[in-house]
Amino acid sequence: MSSTSLRPRIIMLGMMTRIPVAGAIWGAVQYLIGLQRLGYDVYYVEAHARTPTMLMERDDDDSSELAAKFIDRIMRRFDLADKWAFHALHDDGRCFGMTELQLRELYRSADLLINYHGGTEPLPEHTETGKLLYLETDPVELEIELYHNLPQSIAFVESHNSFFTWGLNYGQPDCGVPVPSRFAFKPSCPVVVEDIWRTSDAAAPGVFTTIGNWRQPGQVEFEGEIYTWSKHHEFLKVLELPSGTGQRFELALSSYDDNDRKLLEDHGWKVCQAMDFSTDLNAYRRYIQSSRGEFTVAKDQNVRLRSGWFSERSAQYLAAGRPVITQDTGFGNVLPTGRGLFAFSTIDDILAAVDAINSDYELHRRAASELAREYFNYDVVLPRMLAEVGL
Repeated sequence: MSSTSLRPRIIMLGMMTRIPVAGAIWGAVQYLIGLQRLGYDVYYVEAHARTPTMLMERDDDDSSELAAKFIDRIMRRFDLADKWAFHALHDDGRCFGMTELQLRELYRSADLLINYHGGTEPLPEHTETGKLLYLETDPVELEIELYHNLPQSIAFVESHNSFFTWGLNYGQPDCGVPVPSRFAFKPSCPVVVEDIWRTSDAAAPGVFTTIGNWRQPGQVEFEGEIYTWSKHHEFLKVLELPSGTGQRFELALSSYDDNDRKLLEDHGWKVCQAMDFSTDLNAYRRYIQSSRGEFTVAKDQNVRLRSGWFSERSAQYLAAGRPVITQDTGFGNVLPTGRGLFAFSTIDDILAAVDAINSDYELHRRAASELAREYFNYDVVLPRMLAEVGL
């Protein structure tokens, strides 16, 4: 593919078809929209060799065709038609959106390739550009693998030329994440496009909500300690919260069963099925916008090791002018807290945050919006990241 554009060309390597739900899609497309608004020639490519099983209804479905149609619908919605490719490495290697020759030329012409989530195993055509950026959205596990000198993890990271992480407290004195000396990871906030989430509704809806999975497998070991992945461990620590306040709390969840739901409801939590609205980008956005604010927890590994991880979903609540109360991971060393955003370690911290928000909701609603614009908006985060790599 030859280019007549004088604009720098940026490719995002993503994996929306592997997790085709609104939260994951919004997280990725806001980078695309932001880069596009900043004047870059932006493309989205999937070449990750992961079967898009969530798009399949039967074993004999043409998963590659389904994935390509899915990407095409998303890209058309955001004015990126003809700016995408799906390389079916999980199957027969077919290319959709452009030919394989065009895709290789696209790689060669790129000024930057962003490996979003680190979800793409770098191919020779990615690494030979010398412009591959690793954007880590879930710190800790990779760093521990590097600490233990796992050859496969070292080889994976070595394929990249620059490194960024959503671990905002990364490398600070109180951060327990083992920082790899060979790879200079730089903290970078998750991106929002603030005006997408902005709402004229200044009313004070009555329920604090969040969206996520209840149970997920996975844990890591570091210096004799086990660090868990599933957020249900952290929610169980504040199980009694609704009984300590008149405030209502709702969890929009996936990966839970009837016993989990009953346990939560018996303790005053309202539970709804996240997938009822997570297949629709607009419904997902409306759910956030119709909330009073977000109350949520973080993964144990980010809490105890104080990575500073901050959720892109929480940034979306802030952009909608909805205050956020979230578990302390050390992000308060970078982000201002106490107005619009609150970090908690104990139930008393949560109750104090709820009281503060309810005592002057309008103040905290405005503060949430201001935080989103000043710290997470695309025109703040992306220029800083791109300047680091010479764009």
